Amino acid sequence: MSRPFVLPDLGEGLVEAEIIRVLVREGEVVREDAPLLEVETDKAQVEIPSPMSGRVEKIHVAPHQTVRVGEVLVTFAEAEAGPQAPAAPTATAVSRREGPVPATPATRRLARELGVDLHSVAGRGPGGRVTDEDVRASAAQRASGAPPAERAQPPSGAAAPAAAPAPAAREGAAKPLSRVGLEPPPLPRFEQWGPVERQPLSHLRRIIAERMALSAALVPHVTHFDRADITELDALIRRDLEPARERGVTLTLTSFLLKAAALALRDHPLFNASLDAEAGELILKRYYHLGIAIATERGLIVPVLRDVGEKPVLELARELAALAQRVRDGKAGLEDLRGGTFTITNLGALGGTGAIPIINYPEVAILGVASAREEAVVRDGQIVARLMLPLSLTFDHRVADGADGARFAAGIVRLLEHPDQLLLEL
Repeated sequence: MSRPFVLPDLGEGLVEAEIIRVLVREGEVVREDAPLLEVETDKAQVEIPSPMSGRVEKIHVAPHQTVRVGEVLVTFAEAEAGPQAPAAPTATAVSRREGPVPATPATRRLARELGVDLHSVAGRGPGGRVTDEDVRASAAQRASGAPPAERAQPPSGAAAPAAAPAPAAREGAAKPLSRVGLEPPPLPRFEQWGPVERQPLSHLRRIIAERMALSAALVPHVTHFDRADITELDALIRRDLEPARERGVTLTLTSFLLKAAALALRDHPLFNASLDAEAGELILKRYYHLGIAIATERGLIVPVLRDVGEKPVLELARELAALAQRVRDGKAGLEDLRGGTFTITNLGALGGTGAIPIINYPEVAILGVASAREEAVVRDGQIVARLMLPLSLTFDHRVADGADGARFAAGIVRLLEHPDQLLLEL
């Protein structure tokens, strides 16, 4: 019988994608992991690899079509005689499985990088899906020489162990926080007042709109404004611009902003967190993966630089340039665009004196940066010209109070005004 291939779970709570290109034709014979389709999610354009080798019998989708996880994309012709794969591989299957392995494109790439054969990995995700953790565990077991461990099974006739209680059901856990949703009223007929034109929203713009509306509806935003005197920092950047270019790096203000924010987050962990409203708990993250908002022709995309606090400014500048280029070229992968803990949006190149950005949910804070300008300020009783950088820290008022935001912003300002502290790791 024919073998259907559905849109797999792409991780990060993604439930749909738009078909950008179909990379195969009906009747074509493809190999397992060969590029099958190119799709766009709210995070990136990614290639969906073929889960099996075989002949493409029917293509069920077309470019610009939006499909949801679980919808059939391609049907493969009946396999040649041989062992058939189970409809849903179980988490306990540790011997080499046959047929397609359910795994996201990012997990398949990780497996290739670690040299792990997905067919020999026990999937512990929903429906037997192989996760990144399964791949890493398999690689670690292979390195240690230990055999893959089967999930413990209860003896015959014994009751299965009870599932762990949900976070809100644990003893001493707080009650879930209430959430409010609003339904917009119907729009008037604008045509009655004059000619109009309707333009369909792109898939990415629609997702951005949904995410922004979600954040604005769920999160009580509050914004703290501040300014940093970056006269010395600007002089440092200008002084080291050419030496950095000789090392293949373009030194920018944004790389210093990233470093300053990561160091300040260590001292103010409330702003490097997420709120679990159902459990009534705050999740404090002990890693610093910072997103940087980048405007593209397709819309605003927020790629993520990982472990920012551990890297010197020159390395951050190098990584940021490469990451921004991948985003603008539409070549950023899902791993480039997820896992962020705090976001910076720098509109300085476009001008403006300030902005109030919307939090990138489920993060709890975002730093807005406007255009630096020379201003007359008082220093030691004298009026002097200084380069002042406007900053706006928007944060979730459920998580932090105004005083917390003021202290965190002051920490960022202090680091920007003493750039030598940011260069200690160079």
